[in-house]
Amino acid sequence: MPRFKEEEIVRLSQSMEGMDAEQIVGWAMENFQGRLAIASSFQVEDMVVLDIASRYGKVRVFTIDTGRLPQEIYDLIDAVRERYGIQVEVFFPKPESVEKMVREHGVNLFYKSVKLRQLCCWNRKVEPLKRALEGLDAWITGLRREQWETRSSVRKIEVDKVHGNIIKINPLADWTWEQVWRYVKERGVPYCALYERGYMSIGCLPCTRPVKPGEHPRAGRWWWEQGNKECGIHVGGE
Repeated sequence: MPRFKEEEIVRLSQSMEGMDAEQIVGWAMENFQGRLAIASSFQVEDMVVLDIASRYGKVRVFTIDTGRLPQEIYDLIDAVRERYGIQVEVFFPKPESVEKMVREHGVNLFYKSVKLRQLCCWNRKVEPLKRALEGLDAWITGLRREQWETRSSVRKIEVDKVHGNIIKINPLADWTWEQVWRYVKERGVPYCALYERGYMSIGCLPCTRPVKPGEHPRAGRWWWEQGNKECGIHVGGE
């Protein structure tokens, strides 16, 4: 069971908004030892969180391998293993679910409609996440309010009602894009090579493209769609 009651987390969330990312991560690792993990898709924000956590000791890190990731992400996972001595836990989609989906809708079903794209995201990302979070009291993400409209109200600490009322910790919630890259450059944190090629948000290879000058950073995700740029992992249900 979670160590804190929901009303306690609400109070903590209010009081800890003024704390910096290092303090938030340190608090999380102290209070949820052995029942805490970092969820990493190896975005640059996730690398910042991982680097901060590494200064407080060992922490579990898991990732979801959708089966459609770019090679550059796999290269970064290997770099993380070497740099931080972390055995990244990899969760995969259920083969039978993916096989059924592809038989019924095709390999690139996500281009056909939002509904089918969400089905693909659910099978390849959302369902594996549910398994990754089993047995945890809390998880840490790299979410930032600046990333997208649907994330503008993200708190540094909140109750994750979608996953059994465990605690969701977003230490970079109030960071800007510039702050993220300043940290990475100053500390020599490894990051995905695709950022050097115009990518600003990296997901599955068929669903991600470089961002054009003047475009929103999330414009490269599911660029053929309008509106909500989420897969279902965050914000009710990335």
